[in-house]
Amino acid sequence: MGNRLQGKVAIITGIGSGMGRAAALLFANEGAHVVGCDVNEAGSRETMATLVARGGSGAALHPRDPSEPADAQALIDFAIEKFGRIDILYNNAAAVHFASIEDMTHEMWRATMKGELDIVFNACKAAWPHLKRQGGSIINCGSVSGKIAYEVLPALAHAAGKGGVIAMTHQLAMEGGPHGIRANSISPGLVRTGATEALMANPHWFGPMKRKLMLDGAVGTPEDVAYCALYLASDEAKWVTGADFAIDGGTTAW
Repeated sequence: MGNRLQGKVAIITGIGSGMGRAAALLFANEGAHVVGCDVNEAGSRETMATLVARGGSGAALHPRDPSEPADAQALIDFAIEKFGRIDILYNNAAAVHFASIEDMTHEMWRATMKGELDIVFNACKAAWPHLKRQGGSIINCGSVSGKIAYEVLPALAHAAGKGGVIAMTHQLAMEGGPHGIRANSISPGLVRTGATEALMANPHWFGPMKRKLMLDGAVGTPEDVAYCALYLASDEAKWVTGADFAIDGGTTAW
């Protein structure tokens, strides 16, 4: 085990699979006490069991949905009760509907704003008083869709939501600076997860997506994103705030 986050308390939302699970295991391996949540109770339990079996320290609330203010507050209260402080808040979880403007319903739009914007606001709002007392690192999950449009991805609401997360992060960095609170966002590109695996099997979809990847079409992994989050969570990034990190295989560079 490493010590880049030794003794720090890290809240990570959406630990049940994918990028959230990768971050939870990596943070714990680097000495953090991980507090997680997910709407997927079975996945959340599996992640936490793996974390503990590897010698890590952590606890989780499940099922919990931080897009609901009460659940976000419960998660923060749980972390304080268990470990007495919060050093890192990684807003990884999200829920989204993909559709073009012609097919996007008002219900789908509102649900995506709740699942991508409210979910970040709620957790930051609940954690802010604790972070304000001691400083800390907020890491928000943006997306390349918050900055560019993909030819084969009907991401109208997703683009709006993630663009909002990136903008919100800038504001949080400004408001948190005097209190030693750093806020940054990570914007992943195409990452291989359970949610994207089936799509990548379709050459009509994967072909245009792959052409945006500079490194010989290599798709990202959850661990690629987790290592960026680890840096932002650590003291190595003590002079890094208000930034967005593109972990996207060069997608947004051309």
